Amino acid sequence: MDMKRYLPVQSERLYERIVEQIESAIAAGDLKVGEKLPPERELAEQFAVSRTAVREAIKILREKGYIEIQSGRGTFVTNRAPNSMRHSFDLLMKFGSVDGSANLVEVREILEPEIAALAATRMTDEFLSDMQEAYDAMESATDVDLFVEADLDFHLTLAEATQNPIIPAMMDSIIDLLREHRKRIGLAHDGLVRGQYHHKKILDAVRRRDSQGARLAMKEHLQQVAEDSAAGASLHAKKNLDEVGR
Repeated sequence: MDMKRYLPVQSERLYERIVEQIESAIAAGDLKVGEKLPPERELAEQFAVSRTAVREAIKILREKGYIEIQSGRGTFVTNRAPNSMRHSFDLLMKFGSVDGSANLVEVREILEPEIAALAATRMTDEFLSDMQEAYDAMESATDVDLFVEADLDFHLTLAEATQNPIIPAMMDSIIDLLREHRKRIGLAHDGLVRGQYHHKKILDAVRRRDSQGARLAMKEHLQQVAEDSAAGASLHAKKNLDEVGR
């Protein structure tokens, strides 16, 4: 496969631009039925985006019927006609209210402290490297969108580090909700900076293989997320009112 085929993308929803490019390549015959796509990490480098954006694009392409994932073999172009995209959890919970955000935070509070604790006991050098890379990307992010994509990579890598394939699949199912939620938290004053403080504590704990420390660090992080969620929702509502009043 020609690794020069794609162009770097920049958009509020980066994965949509990836989907468009791959769909176009399939329509033009540049990607043929049965052809194997490069691994996730290579695609992320090719498109100059995060692994989270690539992962989301792959999920959308699979739902539309353009590709299929064969366990242990990789991702392949299929000859199936595109299917209607399945409705995801984002259709059940819109973010026009504080309640929707509160529901998501509640789910995260149930899942993620235990994910962090388990990941700490099964952490590998490769997963640590990926988490550090995501942390560094957040440190150098020049806008909210870049920060959020790296933030999602950080948390999904933590889920993958549990080495239980069901856990990252569960996190993937709510990735759109997480993305929108994190962007709203970015509206809160210094919300992302506070989040990064907690990311550092989580990273340090899993590096020490400290299960209890990782659990506690994640609980503290999610408490901060809940506080910033409320503040971000208020700012978002005020922004909408200001726009209506213009």
